[in-house]
Amino acid sequence: MEPACKGITMSSATSCVENLSSLLARQKSAFVSAGSVSADTRRQRLQQVIDLLVGHHGALTRAMDEDFGGRPAGFSLMNDVLGALASLKYARDHLQEWMQDQPREVFSPYDQLGATAWVMHQPKGVVGILGTWNAPLYTLFSPLASVLAAGNRAILKPSEVVPRTAELVARLCAEHLDPLVVAVVNGGPELGEAFSSHAFDHLVFTGSTAVGKKVMANAAKNLVPVTLELGGKSPVIISRTADLNKAALSLAAGKASNGGQICINPDLVYVPKAQLEPFLDALRGAYRDLHPTVAGNPDVVAVVNERHLQRVEGLIEDADVRGARIESLPEPLAVDVGDRRRPLRVVVDPAPDSLIMHEEIFGPAMVVLGYDDVDQVIAQINAGPRPLALYYFGEDEQEQRRVLGHTLSGGVTINDVMMHAALHDAPFGGVGASGMGHYHGREGFLQFSHLRAVFKAPAHDPRREWGLLPPYGEHFLAAMLAGVTAD
Repeated sequence: MEPACKGITMSSATSCVENLSSLLARQKSAFVSAGSVSADTRRQRLQQVIDLLVGHHGALTRAMDEDFGGRPAGFSLMNDVLGALASLKYARDHLQEWMQDQPREVFSPYDQLGATAWVMHQPKGVVGILGTWNAPLYTLFSPLASVLAAGNRAILKPSEVVPRTAELVARLCAEHLDPLVVAVVNGGPELGEAFSSHAFDHLVFTGSTAVGKKVMANAAKNLVPVTLELGGKSPVIISRTADLNKAALSLAAGKASNGGQICINPDLVYVPKAQLEPFLDALRGAYRDLHPTVAGNPDVVAVVNERHLQRVEGLIEDADVRGARIESLPEPLAVDVGDRRRPLRVVVDPAPDSLIMHEEIFGPAMVVLGYDDVDQVIAQINAGPRPLALYYFGEDEQEQRRVLGHTLSGGVTINDVMMHAALHDAPFGGVGASGMGHYHGREGFLQFSHLRAVFKAPAHDPRREWGLLPPYGEHFLAAMLAGVTAD
């Protein structure tokens, strides 16, 4: 079997779709034929993926470096390889306890007659996983950990934006994994459109909110349930009680991570007006310590391609034209046509109608906004789409509880950024415009499992002797009315 479709032309796109349809049919047939999937089989499948990543991490990090035009091997190992391995190993080591049937209470009087009930966790079937370019391994293999732990099979589609990585993933999976358990298809937007229109038993998509809406609409044609990991403008609230140096270092490190190309990267930073300049000073120093220079610095992750670079530059230029103050860290912007590495641009108090106030940045830039009252910040956050992440820096416990209780986001990190997404025993996902559904840990296992209720009746059925079956006697209505109480 061909491990992947490589082409982008219309003729090859048709071939890719045909390959996908055939592959999906064969995986579904294999799923039905195999029946229940033991814990040992699930662990074996997870271990095969783990071994693939461990055995080929060098080639995979080199591919990502080439696709980005500059991505340190150490960062790719940390973000993609080790991140995926952590999800896979946690699922491998805990799936047996997750699989256990859960006894449930039986209603009276059948509980007294010996009836029993339980919930069993069954795999759904074949899950389609649409990965994204910014974390090209993690967004495939971290959800795959939950999918395989639940006993499913999977077809992966890597992002075409990182073609070397996508091709290598397809080849390695074809060489090391059973294609009827885990397979990879590659292709351009035409295949992505077709992928989300196929009758999978569940679909996972990581990407933008705009594309997520299209994926959900396509999946609805076949009533396919979806897990959408999207994004949005994740806000940061810096309290008056915050340690500004700690907040500045956390934000500098967050924005330096993957060149800001992370779905939970902070976009909007709210700072008390009286502390705005001290915070900016602290941010300059923190970022300069991490990246003394940008041009040619091998520690700086480049913007993935020219199109995305121009999109980010366009957001900054629009804010500049509308009168915003632009800070460039650690140094003024020096453009090298052959290098897509860029300094961190800090856009201070842009006009409310600036594009950067409404569009996800997904790059080396962020917005800093001065505020007078935290309730105004909460109101601004709630006025926009619900973000994938929210961050709070401060030591005021009452204010912290107010922020948590009066906002809604996919997840929260307090006194740092992006850390909640690394939790293995907690769900990762969005809410509203930032997505739906989860993976990671037990919640990921449940996401890709069918929770099947089972009732086992007692040997004796008393309904006839109790007058609960037709023809109803004279006391039936009175007995039913006696049960209509507010107790």
